[in-house]
Amino acid sequence: MGLHVRDAVVVVTGASSGIGRATALELATRGANVVVTARREEPLRELVDECRRLGAEARAVPADTTDPAAMEAVAREAVEAFDGLDAWVNDAAVLLVARFEDSPPDAYRQVMETNFFGYVHGARAALPHFRRRGRGVLVNVSSVHGVGGAAYASAYSASKFAVRGWAESLRQELRDTGIDVCTVLPASIDTPIFQHAGNYMGRALKPLNPTYDPDQVARAIVGCIERPKREVFVGGAGRMLAMLHAVSPALYERVMARQIELDEFQDVPEAPSNGNILQPMPLGTEPTGGWKERAPARLGSGMARKGAAAAALAAPAAAGLTWYWRNRRAA
Repeated sequence: MGLHVRDAVVVVTGASSGIGRATALELATRGANVVVTARREEPLRELVDECRRLGAEARAVPADTTDPAAMEAVAREAVEAFDGLDAWVNDAAVLLVARFEDSPPDAYRQVMETNFFGYVHGARAALPHFRRRGRGVLVNVSSVHGVGGAAYASAYSASKFAVRGWAESLRQELRDTGIDVCTVLPASIDTPIFQHAGNYMGRALKPLNPTYDPDQVARAIVGCIERPKREVFVGGAGRMLAMLHAVSPALYERVMARQIELDEFQDVPEAPSNGNILQPMPLGTEPTGGWKERAPARLGSGMARKGAAAAALAAPAAAGLTWYWRNRRAA
């Protein structure tokens, strides 16, 4: 059905940094009434001030998405403050990078609690209000790793696969209710999630190339609120990888595994850490992680070589896609 974003009431989870923060600012720019939530209170207060400077009304409700009662409280705050709830954006997420055998069980489980059950709790909080109004849009931020897995990120990939399948089921249940369910699948995005990640690989992380701006994801999310779509990819590399996975899963696995080995780690040692998985971290309150502004030399002496090698991996993907389109035309 879609909504006019101006004057709409929208909740955004995971809004203290990254895609969530960029989405709140995009909504504010377009005149929405924004309710932002995350575990850290101070970044939310700063975000509300930014939204108000853009001319929007905004509220901050610090909460943990893994707490169902807290999500219900966020929804109530939106309804009481703005007399309704039109859209809910599930975005809060954490990242664990480790070999499966080296993954701490508590951190591994928490990734699923935040990235999947946090979305479930958000939907349970939002849907009753949507039903009372006879309309609403639920936007769930999954990932290209919700289409194809990624080495050393099995917990994250599993959670994003779960989001995608759950959203598909929910979409079927809500047919003809006026309530839309959308899934956004970003590729590699320049956000602080890599600084915040739990990391047991012994080397500092970085996003895979090519890396896209969080503003692109924010615009896609707002676009889904205005004109709902089942699924939206953000970033051409993500669409190519998803197509390659559909055409040849085995080739996709070889390409992705090789790219991760060459391009996801800096030549900088890093001690094992749970990052922000179990507890929030004070750093990183911006939409971006600053990765696109960094010179290759700052990422380690071997990064330029590794980036070039990773770029060469596009050849098998291109070959697979060419095969697919030729056979499609023939059919």
